[in-house]
Amino acid sequence: MSEASIPASAGRGFFGEAPYRGIFGWIFSTDHKRIGLLYFWSIVTFFIVGVALGVLIRLELFAPGETIMGAQTYNAVFTLHGVIMIFLFIIPGIPAAFGNLIMPIQIGARDVAFPKLNLFSWWLYMTGACMALLSLFTGGGPPDTGWTFYVPFSAQTSTNVSLAALAVFVLGFSSILTGLNFVTTIHRLRTDGMTWTRIPLFTWTLYATAWIQILATPVIGITVALLFAERVLGTGLFDPTQGGDPIMFQHLFWIYSHPAVYIMVLPGMGVVSDIVAVFARKPAFGYKAMVVSSLAIAFAGSLVWAHHMYTSGISDLAVMVFSFLTFIVAIPSAIKVFNWLATLYQGSILLDPPLLFALSFILLFTIGGLSGLVLGSAATDVHVHDTYFVVGHFHFVMFGGTGMAFFAAMHYWLPKIYGRMYDKTVATVSWVIIFVGFCILYIAMKVVGIQGMPRRYYDYIPEFTGLNQLATFGSWILTLGLILMFVNIFRGLFYGEPVGNNPWGGASLEWQIPSPPPTENFGDEDPVVTHGPYDFKKAGIL
Repeated sequence: MSEASIPASAGRGFFGEAPYRGIFGWIFSTDHKRIGLLYFWSIVTFFIVGVALGVLIRLELFAPGETIMGAQTYNAVFTLHGVIMIFLFIIPGIPAAFGNLIMPIQIGARDVAFPKLNLFSWWLYMTGACMALLSLFTGGGPPDTGWTFYVPFSAQTSTNVSLAALAVFVLGFSSILTGLNFVTTIHRLRTDGMTWTRIPLFTWTLYATAWIQILATPVIGITVALLFAERVLGTGLFDPTQGGDPIMFQHLFWIYSHPAVYIMVLPGMGVVSDIVAVFARKPAFGYKAMVVSSLAIAFAGSLVWAHHMYTSGISDLAVMVFSFLTFIVAIPSAIKVFNWLATLYQGSILLDPPLLFALSFILLFTIGGLSGLVLGSAATDVHVHDTYFVVGHFHFVMFGGTGMAFFAAMHYWLPKIYGRMYDKTVATVSWVIIFVGFCILYIAMKVVGIQGMPRRYYDYIPEFTGLNQLATFGSWILTLGLILMFVNIFRGLFYGEPVGNNPWGGASLEWQIPSPPPTENFGDEDPVVTHGPYDFKKAGIL
């Protein structure tokens, strides 16, 4: 993509180039790639903990009655599972890790706009994570409210909800600072020739996501601060006996948390857009439509929060308005799906592991999105609200969407960052196992939800036993695939065969510099961009 010559000597690698030695060379580094890897390894660690908690949940639900834990412990486990997976994995996963690793290189920048602020955002992330974990062992014991912290229970329970809420508050600041950094970087640090129509789609989705982080995240900060005040000061904002309104908490919570769904999934869409174009050896179909649809998802997704509240007692007019807006969001999402398929059509497709995970994203996210329309329509939502159908839908969108995109990004960009390749055959086998286990687990959840099993229940009637056991078997298969995938990735990054600068044949800027990337990415001479990120002919790929 660049006409500029990049010196080969720039490829010494950024792992040994820091003002400090050892661990201090990482935790005090302002290099965006080191910070991206700090995020990546932190996020993967929390993901592994979240998976272990999810397996414990499924073991408890293997049969009616108590199996491995009591009711209070079960409530604490699924609360911690939700908090870790949402606030420590899904929301920061792709933007904080791969956004930091790749985005500045894609636009020809030497670093993000505010390197010290970038490091501070990671410190805030780790501080919030430690506070969340500390809440398990202090106060009145682990929080038991679920990740939504719904009042009045969260305001009255004796468990340590206050510290968990403050943890979310701190994590919110980390997200806001990342968003500010990315918006400024994309506006101000693009290299010569990097016009708005030459920005890779991954960077475009980070841009749309960053605006949501800046504008929506303060709402969750205000909400958990009010919850903390409710618990500590007895303000009565959410207590009907003192003139408060618990429905107001739901509005405030979902005003952030539904846009947060798009903080989670939009960067995944960008990952898939880049991967599909590269492995189809075709320019991304409908580039401008993909850009507009990213911005439209970010905007329209911020207007639909109350479709979570059809059974909460909101007015009929509000139900109709939010149902209509929910269906509107499906349009830009559908544009992306159709454009991905059009990009693949008649392409010279290479079925390498990154594309396999990207294709999984397209299928599973589409299924999850269509089931979301069932929940977006009030007439059907009232029948499946608060059932395991909602849990299955949520995991199809979040894990089947963002999770698969995160795995695709791992297999796509980490060989570039580390300069070594994993075993592609083992990666393909792990993908098959993950996909099969995922479908068994979450399709069983959807079916048992349609049959009427409520979510968040510690126990259930015997009629639901078969499908719950099937779901638990699926969780074992999924976990086996995840273990195989991570072992293969980790082994490949440290002991795999060295790769060249461009192992996948990409045309965007990150593939034009050495592997691993040097400290300031492009050496002493900034690149000059002369064509688009998917013009494989001008880049000399085809």
